[in-house]
Amino acid sequence: MIFDKKIVVVMPAYQAERTIEKTYREIPMEFVDDVILVDDASCDQTVKIAQKLNIQTIVHLTNKGYGANQKTCYREALALGADVVVMLHPDYQYTPKLILAMASMIAVGQYDVVLASRIIGGGALKGGMPLYKYVSNRFLTAFQNIIFGAKLSEYHTGYRAFSRKVLEYLPLGANSNDFVFDNQILTQILYFGFTIGEISCPTVYFKEASSISFRRSVKYGFGVLSTSLQYVLQRSGLISYDIFKKIEGNATYLS
Repeated sequence: MIFDKKIVVVMPAYQAERTIEKTYREIPMEFVDDVILVDDASCDQTVKIAQKLNIQTIVHLTNKGYGANQKTCYREALALGADVVVMLHPDYQYTPKLILAMASMIAVGQYDVVLASRIIGGGALKGGMPLYKYVSNRFLTAFQNIIFGAKLSEYHTGYRAFSRKVLEYLPLGANSNDFVFDNQILTQILYFGFTIGEISCPTVYFKEASSISFRRSVKYGFGVLSTSLQYVLQRSGLISYDIFKKIEGNATYLS
């Protein structure tokens, strides 16, 4: 616990057998109450290694997608009574050592959401981020900051912490089961007026770290643009979208 708040770390996993143990070993368990791994029908030894480490493991029998994996993660974390939920990828691209700092920023009531930014410290490219991903990251972030009237350093980090209030409030079940889920949830957070803090985070790209292909990256980029357009149309009152329909105090929508 941190400041009497229950901290749950969730790890959405797919083919993470080479990195899951290293990631798990660096989680500051003296502050974390529970760790949940949700495996999205991996074909490797991810589940066996997670179980050997005594990680609470949930397995999707079919590959449902990254967004669907997160929905399961958050549903199970809330069911355990989490006050703060930290999403950590088990591929060791992000350091688990920042969990305490991220969770604390929420536990003290300063922010509703905290993002670990690869951009603030200026080390994204040094950490091996492909140039095309860096350029698209900067373009899409600048575009959405203008659309949303926000000042985030990036919208595309996979290392995030959420308060229970946020996860219960947002209509996450209406979001995509694919990678654009990540952008939709941030758009919802800004739409509903929750506060977002950021912390600098080093990142490393290496062979074993998960990374979507160029084709999937392009699809994700168009998804970001589509989500931004939906935000504008919702704000204007021209069209109403399910992803912006408020749900409060009920986590069953995550099913």
